Amino acid sequence: MTQIDFQSLIIWWFWLFISGIIFIPITTRVFASFFDKGYLFAKVFSLTTTSFLVFILGIFHLLPFTHYTIIGVMGFLLAINLLYWDKRITSKDIRVFLGEEILFFALLCVWAQVRSFQPDIFGLEKYMDFGFLNTILRTTYFPPKDMWYAPLPINYYYFGHLTTAVITKLSFLDSAITYNLMLATLFSFTFTLSFSLVTNLTRLVLSGKTMARSLAIASTIAGLIGGFLVACGGNLHSLYAFFVAYPNENPVPLWQLVFSPFTFPNSYWYPNATRFIYHTIHEFPIYSFIVSDLHGHVLDIPNVLLFVGLAFIYVKDYINQKLQRQHVYFLVFLGFLLSIMYMTNAWDSLIYFGFWIVLLLVFIKDDWKSMAIHLGVPLLTFFILSRPFSAFFNASELVSGIGVLCAPTFLTNIGHLGPFLFEPNHCQRSPLYQLFILWGIPFILFISFLFFMKRQKKQQNPIDIFVICLFAVGFILVLIPEFLYMKDIYPEHYRANTMFKLTYQSFMLFGMASAYTIARIAKSLKRIYVLPFLLASLILITPALIYPYLAIPGYYNFSTPPSGLYGLTYLANDYPQDYAAVIWLNHNITGQPVILEAQGDSYTNYARISANTGLPTVLGWTVHEWLWRGSYNPLPPRMQDIQTIYETTDIATAKSLMQKYNVTLIYIGGLERKKYTNLNEDKFYQMGTLIYSNQDTQIFQIQ
Repeated sequence: MTQIDFQSLIIWWFWLFISGIIFIPITTRVFASFFDKGYLFAKVFSLTTTSFLVFILGIFHLLPFTHYTIIGVMGFLLAINLLYWDKRITSKDIRVFLGEEILFFALLCVWAQVRSFQPDIFGLEKYMDFGFLNTILRTTYFPPKDMWYAPLPINYYYFGHLTTAVITKLSFLDSAITYNLMLATLFSFTFTLSFSLVTNLTRLVLSGKTMARSLAIASTIAGLIGGFLVACGGNLHSLYAFFVAYPNENPVPLWQLVFSPFTFPNSYWYPNATRFIYHTIHEFPIYSFIVSDLHGHVLDIPNVLLFVGLAFIYVKDYINQKLQRQHVYFLVFLGFLLSIMYMTNAWDSLIYFGFWIVLLLVFIKDDWKSMAIHLGVPLLTFFILSRPFSAFFNASELVSGIGVLCAPTFLTNIGHLGPFLFEPNHCQRSPLYQLFILWGIPFILFISFLFFMKRQKKQQNPIDIFVICLFAVGFILVLIPEFLYMKDIYPEHYRANTMFKLTYQSFMLFGMASAYTIARIAKSLKRIYVLPFLLASLILITPALIYPYLAIPGYYNFSTPPSGLYGLTYLANDYPQDYAAVIWLNHNITGQPVILEAQGDSYTNYARISANTGLPTVLGWTVHEWLWRGSYNPLPPRMQDIQTIYETTDIATAKSLMQKYNVTLIYIGGLERKKYTNLNEDKFYQMGTLIYSNQDTQIFQIQ
């Protein structure tokens, strides 16, 4: 990183640090039984709550989305937290806080440095994520406008991008830098929050069994393993690096390949670990950090880990007590987090409400009155708090039903029954060897843990039971896509998104549970068996540990000097006229007037102006809008209207169409001239004013 990049990183970290400090009083009370008092979770508490209050103020048009509003909200939250200030925080606690802050900052720097070797906000779906961020930054009141479907609002989950925008406004940094800093932040959160959870789980279950120093070392090592498995780990697919490579997207069993350890890594292609099962996606965090799309499932990781931590605290400390006021507060906050997850990555709210149900079934059992309260309060809170978002979000346009795999003929003849769909020729199932390659590590450790639990003669520990629930929910999520799928627009990859969204969460649950299992069993074995068990465990998880060694250099070229954190360098180098126009628009155009630019397919260079400025256009990436709007039918008329505006010689026709979409800016650059071969530029001089010109690039403002 350059000196300027490091200064930007320090400014960014400073606001993350201040946010965490604000919420220490409440966090330390909630996580009182944790050795670190939940210090790292204070940052998530604060960022999530601040962003939500800013969102509510904006959605009801009470206060605009500005730096001053954010500062005011943070001041309000600080005042509330001061009411809960706990003077019992000791010097030992402060040393723990400092140690975890150093770890958080170090990991932030590590991934920021990695990103500096390839910071481009270009390729895959980065235009989508960057467009969300930029349109939110331009928003005065919510909901934000869809930068690719003017003049309607975004019909997708965007709260994580809003949180990114909140920190961006606080820091006054360029969004082309904060995009990459947010990725580094999420990497650090994923590692450190997992580290905190596993360390605390291990400490709590082993306390009283070992000397304090030994306990601290064992739990810290377990936490580091857990953090690494969740944030950096892969799966058994890394074993393929020891064999002659198979053709991409045509996987075969290991025993059908030639073993070639001396040519390691044998042209190993890291994305294959996330596309191993035919026509599906089964990604995990490190892959997300490597390819660097700022998607909802990545932005939601801190909220997910906070929910898991709070759920554990509740079932350990509160669930068997008589219901009191603090219990209700706790349940309300769980509902609040479910609403945040819904707005950030809608699938996660369903997944973790299911996780909560599993915990209640295990820990409450026959007390149905208590069960009703513990389900009802979070659910009611969820519906109330998510309503301002869902009022402008139509989830039914993204998902049209629940498909049943391998439905018998009499059901396919019916076609559907309520929300359930029975489609012919929809019978994809995962081969067992592929499932084992993906999930063999947690499966073996889960079986080992069950065997260990069975041999325990004393009463089962609630922490052990909680970890079993982590494993169990993880495997339930793995199994669901073998029987059901959520129907979307993709005809051949019909279960891809279902498997992706569910098993992404499985991976994180497995990573924490696996690290805990290794520490738990090792500390309970006779000394003679400890070393063999640890060696066997190390051998088992080694393929997961080496994945980043194989994958990171596959995306980042470390043989060249880093180019910094500014994500638009590629645009300046490859498309200098578009870059100059983007910079001019960002500096000179306020608000969100609709700008017309060439429309093109998803995953292309099209929609580069709207994505990089946040100015909405008539139609951006086609497939994405098809997915978000639930139908392809509205899109071709917009495509034709765009072409007509550019090519018609009739001023009245052009003006009528521009009024239809509230277009006030016309962009003409290289892609527009290439796509619209009959482009008629003269009429725009008569309809408006040329406000920008640079060689072949012009921007007109229409009266």
